[in-house]
Amino acid sequence: MRRQIIFHIDVNSAFLSWEAAYRIKHLGAALDLRTIPSAVGGDMSKRRGIILAKSIPAKKYKIQTGEPIVDALRKCPDLTLVPPNYELYEKNSKAFMEILKKYTDKVEQYSIDEAFMDMTGTELLFGAPVVAATAIKDEIYHTLGFTVNVGISDKKLLAKMASDFEKPNLVHTLFSEDIQEKMWHLPVRDLFFVGSASEQKLHSIGIRTIGELANTDVTVLKSLLKKHGEVIWNFANGRDVSLVEPEPAQNKGYGNSTTIAFDVTDAPTAKMVLLSLCETIGRRLRRDQVRIETVSVSIRFHDLSCVSHQSVLEAATNITREIHTAACRLFDELWDGTPIRHLGVHTGRVSKNGASRQLSLFDHTDYERLEKLDSAVDRIREKFGADAILRASFLKQDQIDHMNGGISREKRTVDYSRLDINETGNPYKKKS
Repeated sequence: MRRQIIFHIDVNSAFLSWEAAYRIKHLGAALDLRTIPSAVGGDMSKRRGIILAKSIPAKKYKIQTGEPIVDALRKCPDLTLVPPNYELYEKNSKAFMEILKKYTDKVEQYSIDEAFMDMTGTELLFGAPVVAATAIKDEIYHTLGFTVNVGISDKKLLAKMASDFEKPNLVHTLFSEDIQEKMWHLPVRDLFFVGSASEQKLHSIGIRTIGELANTDVTVLKSLLKKHGEVIWNFANGRDVSLVEPEPAQNKGYGNSTTIAFDVTDAPTAKMVLLSLCETIGRRLRRDQVRIETVSVSIRFHDLSCVSHQSVLEAATNITREIHTAACRLFDELWDGTPIRHLGVHTGRVSKNGASRQLSLFDHTDYERLEKLDSAVDRIREKFGADAILRASFLKQDQIDHMNGGISREKRTVDYSRLDINETGNPYKKKS
């Protein structure tokens, strides 16, 4: 039986690498952001100030992806910060995937900056796995200007683990027979699916390495972490039967959230934010011709504590007003008056359009009319832009975008004419 060969390709510090390559190749920058302590981060003034990607030199200061910019600057006061540019990232991601598809039609895009490839049986075309992986890595660098790591294995999980070994611009192998030698000595946190909460629980019973996890009685792990304990025990032992899936899986849920530029202290304002989130969710549902049956709301308070609540709707829907009504009801059940910093709306139980709605003697809402209204609004926004039509309640709102969540507008692109692309250091420090 032919052995399965799986590649996992991961862009090194993707957002930062794409930014650095663009500045050098298209703007003539002399400074390579990848060679200095630097990071891509949001706007602190709008409370979207987290580190999205960091350079390898920045890792020496223990700067972490996802941490607040203010914390990163405490570790490295002269950290060079650049704004995010999602339009650039999407273009690079598309070009990256197009190169991968030259080598096999079995490419599964796992995220914007990583993918799996089923390279089984391609040895006669591209050579041994390491040779083929090196060719892919080098083509990406010479064509697009950024580096990737490639992990090679007979399992998807192990290929992903291998690509996380030493970086950047390297190829690593991790086959099933190699896990004891190459993987078991690693910290348990390095295992896929082990987060900080799981790590702490595993540490509490003396498990600190992947090998120790692999050799623990699975019943102990299930009692500690329930089903998740069995999942990571299988991963630690290299057990994975998943296949490379070129077609994306059906979306299991639709959601949006936003960090608000000011502390929300009144319910009407919070519900306006929820409406702006529901606008974008409803539009996506209708675009994909699906409906949802569950709605949940999450609140993060000014002290960073969080609460959430979910409910099941009486009928599947994609009507913005119906989703917003459910979200407001959940919000009223959750909120205790504590100042709010972040709000989220998420939906689930996705089904294709066509499900019939059960009529009620006590509900006189004209759902057909609401569906037609939403569809008309979608068409206007599609043709003339998102701001071509908005609800009257947003006319006097200058602090809340009427279609909020997801990638904010200021992150979509960057006006490079306003930036000194060879400037280093903390821009916030220089303005103070």
